[in-house]
Amino acid sequence: MPNRACESAVMILLSLATALPAWAEDAPQATHVPPPLDEAATIRVLLAPELETTLSSQMAGTLTELRGSFGQRVAKSAPLARFNCSEAQARAKVAAAELAMARQNLDAKKSLRKLDAVGDLEVSMANTEVQKADGAQAMAAAQSSYCQVLAPFAGRVAKVHVKPYQTVSAGTPLFDLVSDGDLKVRLNVPSTRLKHLKPGMPLEVNIVETGKQYPAHISVINARVDAVAQTVELEAQLDNKYPELIAGMSGTARFPDDHE
Repeated sequence: MPNRACESAVMILLSLATALPAWAEDAPQATHVPPPLDEAATIRVLLAPELETTLSSQMAGTLTELRGSFGQRVAKSAPLARFNCSEAQARAKVAAAELAMARQNLDAKKSLRKLDAVGDLEVSMANTEVQKADGAQAMAAAQSSYCQVLAPFAGRVAKVHVKPYQTVSAGTPLFDLVSDGDLKVRLNVPSTRLKHLKPGMPLEVNIVETGKQYPAHISVINARVDAVAQTVELEAQLDNKYPELIAGMSGTARFPDDHE
């Protein structure tokens, strides 16, 4: 019996060994995967405008005129919107009248002082009232200036947040404005490459939307490393102006002289 058991065990092992190639054919085969491209040399980039801002309302009121429109190119100090300023203008008139009255009172006090009819204290108090009224007029003038929204720099309107005749509160976003100046290239690179980077270093920028490559150079290196991501932020400038490029486009950048 033991011999028969041993023979059976040997036969089973031989059958398994014979069937192994069939299993190997059905099993997933390991394939040679080519090494990935050097990700340290290729960096994601974003094109950003030199200046961009969201213009907000500095007063509560109703928009009576909306000149800025989506995509419109505007010059510096061009009017974009105007509010109903009846109340602000009325306050400005009241402030101007109060200032005129305070000055007249001061002149009268000075004349009486020459006649020794009033003391120095009354003249000083009248002078303080003039200063107070002058400040009130300056504040009223500043509030009146909020009635008109002007473009702080030349550029294009990227978004309009409001509609004509809409009543808004102070701080309500009105327009998104981007400058017409040169575009900036923003990118983050691994902090291990920091020792090889310096302003003026060339790089090649590939933009997805155009499918083209553009020469650029590093202009700014951030003074702080992101300890979590272990990257450092850079800004680069394109070597020339390209009309087809606009803010928001993205792509990749490569340092051609980097042989790491």
